[in-house]
Amino acid sequence: MDTANLSNPELYINRELSTLEFNRRVIEQAKDENTPLLERLKFLCIASTNLDEFFEIRVAGIKQQVKYRSVQTGPDNLSPAEVLKRISDLAHELVKEQYRVLNEVIIPALAAERIRLRRRADWKPGTTRWVKRYFNDEVRPVLSPIGLDPAHPFPRVLNKNLYFIISLEGKDAFGREARQAIVQAPRSLPRVVHIPPDHISGTHDFVLLSSIIHAHVEDLFPGMKVTGFYQFKVTRDSDLFVDDEEVDDLLRALEGELPSRRFSDAVRLEVAANCPDELSDFLLHTFVLHEDDMYKVDGPVNLSRLSAIHDLVDRPDLKFKGFTPEIPPRLEKNADLFETLHHGDILLHHPFQSFAPVVDFLRQAAADPNVLSIKQTLYRTGDDSAVVASLKDAARQGKEVTVVIELRARFDEEANIELANELQEAGAHVVYGVVGYKTHCKMILVVRREGRKLRRYVHLGTGNYHSRTVRLYTDYGLLTCDKSVGEDVNKLFHQLTGLGRATKLKKLLQAPFTLAKGLQGLIETETNNALAGKEARIIAKMNAIADPQIIQTLYRASQAGVKIDLIVRGVCCLRPGIKGISENIQVRSIIGRFLEHTRVFYFFHGGEELLFCSSADWMPRNLHYRVEACFPIEEKRPRDQIIVLGIHNYLADNTQAWILQPDGSYRRSKTGGSKPRAAQQHLLDQHCE
Repeated sequence: MDTANLSNPELYINRELSTLEFNRRVIEQAKDENTPLLERLKFLCIASTNLDEFFEIRVAGIKQQVKYRSVQTGPDNLSPAEVLKRISDLAHELVKEQYRVLNEVIIPALAAERIRLRRRADWKPGTTRWVKRYFNDEVRPVLSPIGLDPAHPFPRVLNKNLYFIISLEGKDAFGREARQAIVQAPRSLPRVVHIPPDHISGTHDFVLLSSIIHAHVEDLFPGMKVTGFYQFKVTRDSDLFVDDEEVDDLLRALEGELPSRRFSDAVRLEVAANCPDELSDFLLHTFVLHEDDMYKVDGPVNLSRLSAIHDLVDRPDLKFKGFTPEIPPRLEKNADLFETLHHGDILLHHPFQSFAPVVDFLRQAAADPNVLSIKQTLYRTGDDSAVVASLKDAARQGKEVTVVIELRARFDEEANIELANELQEAGAHVVYGVVGYKTHCKMILVVRREGRKLRRYVHLGTGNYHSRTVRLYTDYGLLTCDKSVGEDVNKLFHQLTGLGRATKLKKLLQAPFTLAKGLQGLIETETNNALAGKEARIIAKMNAIADPQIIQTLYRASQAGVKIDLIVRGVCCLRPGIKGISENIQVRSIIGRFLEHTRVFYFFHGGEELLFCSSADWMPRNLHYRVEACFPIEEKRPRDQIIVLGIHNYLADNTQAWILQPDGSYRRSKTGGSKPRAAQQHLLDQHCE
């Protein structure tokens, strides 16, 4: 079939709708009775956080397209207005299911375990007295009720913050008659409050901050009658705009943009289900939103804050079992990383294997008098980062330390600006990558003097150098002193920090220059081999696939008879199982305890079996508008480890796998009489104590 037919919009799933389908799978985890109860609550909260970010970025962007009457369409040929309507329909359905699961499944199950979210109607006298004291001592002093009248217009509402709209009757001390007031829930106070055990019948009773304020709202308006009290939350456009052609100083430009994120255009209104139409319409009008943008919810509008219960309740039996990540045996025998790497590469599979060797790599480099320089890219790091501490130590000791910080790491911009200032104060050279291209690759380069020669040591990874996410995300990291890899990484750093044309790399594929073409060439080799009657096979694992050129190349490979397995956690715009087009392609998504984040690409390649890891998904932004690295896994031991445990282990998963259907829906994999197998649990059993 020719390329024109492969451009048929019916062959592509809309990216935004695919994102929402991923969120549906996360909600399904909250319903899975095989998952520990407090983890099920956490999955429900994760789904809420995912939706927040989806509206802040994706929906906000589509609304801008509609506002300016853009008619640009993607491969699926849906107009921005059509996409927005379908998003609204599907998102309303998901939110309704989310709160049904909360009210009908999770809350009753928690109560059965004596973990109770106490509603005001259920408060016993002891609870009521304690709540009143808490309100007077902790809450009331920081509340600022604002009556709405000509002298007090509607206040500026912060993005994603909890607010209350209150209806009133009567006159105040000045004779003013205000019908409504607004109260902001203080950001300094917890949204979920643990009631001390001596004031309740159990040890794990909680009350929401909204309930505490509701119970005492009349104290805020003395002499007036409160006739209604309703929660609401506004989600705003959170994408920062920096004109790449006009900006002179990226850091200063972002510093100027960050405050506007809190008060940018509203894109969604969440409001309590019992809020009268009069007040909800008033809020819609105030925030310049339409009825489709409003989500009436039967429960807390800031549902994600319920995740605090998970940490406040000490019930190991209701949580995932703890584990100790493995230290690779070679490193247990010899803690000197530089010497160990002389005898072969080290592959780390997080979180099943410890991130400590990466930290030790930097610590040893910082302390080693033979190390001359350290270069690293940083996208997200987290607070109190041991990685950052080692870089500071190295700089203070006079080593040449260069750090490429991506200031535009979404929602981490402020933290990264602070990080850049800290590193500069320690004496490190800090650059911000290339304007117009996010630096998304994960690389460390250490240059060490050994006798008369300099040797390069490298860490390349699929995930961030972040102390928290390394425990929650699955990722690969490769430590190596391979000469060609070291030279390639050195060239990449020169591109990021200096000027000049891209030079040819020996082993790595690099976006935006060679990665897309390289992947297409590898897929086409499998296609040609299949057409010649040879064995051909592609297996790729990633977070998302949306690039139309790559998808068309995969369709042609399928038509030639190449067997293709895609393990795609989130967005997948490719339709598998279409006769004559993609019947040789299967797509599965693994949703489990850890967020699948590895990017692994396998090509049979005439029996040579080429294997790559990468920081890049197969999306236009990664392949064409970011700086990414894709690196080969060549040594037999790490290559076999990935093929067996990182690929075939996931293809054998029949408990946490979801199979993509041609219509864009997903069906949960069934054991079919086989022994149940969960890929992540198998890895825990293999690597962890």
